[in-house]
Amino acid sequence: MKAPQQSLADDPSAIAHPNIALIKYWGKRPGSGNLPAVGSLSITLDTLRTRTHVLLDGALKADVLLYGGAPASPKDAARAQRFLADVRAMAGAPKGPYCRIETDNNFPTGAGLASSASGFAALSLAASRAYGLSLSPEALSALARSGSGSAARSIFGGFVQMARGVADDGSDAIATPLLEPAAWPLQVVVAITDTKAKAIGSTEGMERTRATSPYWQGWVESQEADLKEAAAAVHARDFAALADVAEHSCSKMHALALSARPPILYWLPSTVGALQAVGKLRKDGVPVFATMDAGPQVKAVCLPEAAQVVAQSLRAVPGVLEVLTVGLGEGVRQSAGKGSSS
Repeated sequence: MKAPQQSLADDPSAIAHPNIALIKYWGKRPGSGNLPAVGSLSITLDTLRTRTHVLLDGALKADVLLYGGAPASPKDAARAQRFLADVRAMAGAPKGPYCRIETDNNFPTGAGLASSASGFAALSLAASRAYGLSLSPEALSALARSGSGSAARSIFGGFVQMARGVADDGSDAIATPLLEPAAWPLQVVVAITDTKAKAIGSTEGMERTRATSPYWQGWVESQEADLKEAAAAVHARDFAALADVAEHSCSKMHALALSARPPILYWLPSTVGALQAVGKLRKDGVPVFATMDAGPQVKAVCLPEAAQVVAQSLRAVPGVLEVLTVGLGEGVRQSAGKGSSS
C-alpha cells in the first residue's frame, strides 16, 4: 500500500485529552513495543486538550515537529520521528513522504499533567489518517501505546481500563472503555504547583524504579487486585470504595519511586500542602480523594457538588499557582482543522 500524496486541501487534525490514572501505570516490561508491566485504570478529562495537525510534504527530508509554532527539542523530535516511522511502515510507505506536525496544548507540557498521553493519542489519529490508514479504536490504542504507554487510554473517554497483556507483540496490551463520562460525571480539581517540565521524565523514572527498587515485584503482583477493586467500584458508582483504592495505588506508586536508587521525588512543598488539604476535606466528610502522576500537580477527584469547596481549599494552599476544575471528557477525535479554535 502506498501512502497518498496529501493535497493542501486535506487537513488531518485531531484533538485528544489527557487522562489521569486512578490505578497507576508505572513501569514497562523488558523488550520493544513500550509494553506496560502492569494494567491501569484511568479517567479522561475534558477542557484540557492537545490539538495536532499533520501535513505530508514531499519536499521534506525528515519529519518536522513544532510545539506551539516553535521547533521541538531534539529529544521530542526524535521520539516523534521514531513513532512516525512505525506509522509509515504500517501504511507501506517506509521511505516517505515525511510530514510536518504542528501541535499545541492549552495546559503545561511535561509537568505531570499527562501531556504525552494526549499528545500521542492525537498524533496517532492525525498521522494514521494522513497516511491513508483507517484503524479500529483497538488498533489506534495499540499505536498510541507505542508512543506513550498512557496515550493508549486517551483514545477513549470517561473511565478506561488498560490491559497489561501477555503477548510479546503487544497486540493485547490495549485500552478499553469501562464507563462513559455521562454515566458518572465526576469532577477533577487540579492544583498546579509548578509549570516547568519535570527534571526526571516518566520513562526514565519507570526504568530506574524497575531496575533498582527492592519493592518492584510486590508492586507488580498487587496490581491485579487493585484493578478489580477499582473496576467494581466504578460499575457500582461507589465513590468511597474508589477513593480508598485510588489513594492506595497512588501512594504505592510514589513510595516505589522513592525506593529507587537514587530516589525519585516529584513532590514540592506545595504538593504536600495540597495533599494535606484534600485529606482534611475527606476526613470532614467531603466526597473527594487525591491522586498524582509523575509530577508535582495534585488532582482532587470529587463528586460534582463538592467541586467548589475543594477548589477553594486548594487555592488557599501556599505555593499553589493555579486551580483548574474539569470534568470527564471524550476520546480522541478529528478536529475541525488547523485553524479551528476547538
